[in-house]
Amino acid sequence: MTVAPSPGEVDTPARGGRIRRQHEVAILAAAEQVFARAGFQGATMAEIALAAGLPKSNLHYYFGTKAEVYRAVLANILRLWLAETDRINADADPREALAHYIEAKMRLTAEHPDASRVFANELLHGAPEIGDYLCNELRLLVADKAAVIEAWIAAGKMAPVDPVHLFISLWALTQTYADFETQVCAVLNRPSLESADYRRATAHVLNLVLRGCGLAPPILEGSFPCST
Repeated sequence: MTVAPSPGEVDTPARGGRIRRQHEVAILAAAEQVFARAGFQGATMAEIALAAGLPKSNLHYYFGTKAEVYRAVLANILRLWLAETDRINADADPREALAHYIEAKMRLTAEHPDASRVFANELLHGAPEIGDYLCNELRLLVADKAAVIEAWIAAGKMAPVDPVHLFISLWALTQTYADFETQVCAVLNRPSLESADYRRATAHVLNLVLRGCGLAPPILEGSFPCST
């Protein structure tokens, strides 16, 4: 698939890099949908290319195999999720840092529900692709952030909680709205989750978690774009 320059636009390396990024974003979004629906074994490169609106040959230009696309989907959602832990640091205010993390996780759940389902399915199958990452980089990251929370507790900035299990609880509370959306929709009597549903759910999770940490929940602002 060749994208012609717009009027007055020169075909430069910068433009080529932008087109490459656009194609990669489209491929990952399409792959999220296909892998979430069919699983790794059931998905095909042809389906992913079709969903991305690209010829199959173009897909192979960016990703040589289905396994490469699959690993890229997992790496992308992990990158998005874990980038939001940056504000959990020694100099941050616990209330602001935890509220930001919760709101960000809920926003990413609304924006990338299929990626969350692909990740959950990977874990249900024993994490064959990301097991080493979970046992090493993720474990070390959680230990580092848990140390920050322990310091906040020691300084009297928040109530005592188990910091490692706090993260585990946060993952469960936020990702369930994607991974078990069918169940959530059934209980809420909704055909699908809308922005207002995510806003209400986020306010609930903020209130539940922050009050459990001895912190006042913030007033929720903004809305949640949904991919469904």
